[in-house]
Amino acid sequence: MSAVEIRAARPLDAGTVGAILGANVDATPWLPRVHSRAEEVMFAADMIDAGWVTTARTDAGVVGFLALQDTEIQALYVAPEAQNRAAGTALLNHAKARHRRLGLWSFAANSGANRFYERAGFRPVQHTDGAGNDVGLPDIRYEWYADKETL
Repeated sequence: MSAVEIRAARPLDAGTVGAILGANVDATPWLPRVHSRAEEVMFAADMIDAGWVTTARTDAGVVGFLALQDTEIQALYVAPEAQNRAAGTALLNHAKARHRRLGLWSFAANSGANRFYERAGFRPVQHTDGAGNDVGLPDIRYEWYADKETL
């Protein structure tokens, strides 16, 4: 994969962002599909319109995105074929460079993502049974705080 460029999403990115979200649902056997593909694109468009979405681009186009509402990461997804090639790290580092703290929720079953977040300095602060999320799966609350020397 070529170098990763991080930049704000544009309205025309909604289809690709929605497709990346859907491809991750399709690639995750334990994750039930609760939204249609059209709803995923609409969700992506809403997040982009709100100014939350940053994209990771390579020569292949948009390969990942991060949706950040204030200091809360609402979504971080990389296309399955582009995972483990620096796009997720670039997106997360971009957000970390702009904030003193970040928080997010991750499904407990998403062991790969949880390892990724913990390697990036996020710490688990709460575990739930999933009653508060839209798919009913146990999840973990992660938080990251900037090291004072890095700011």
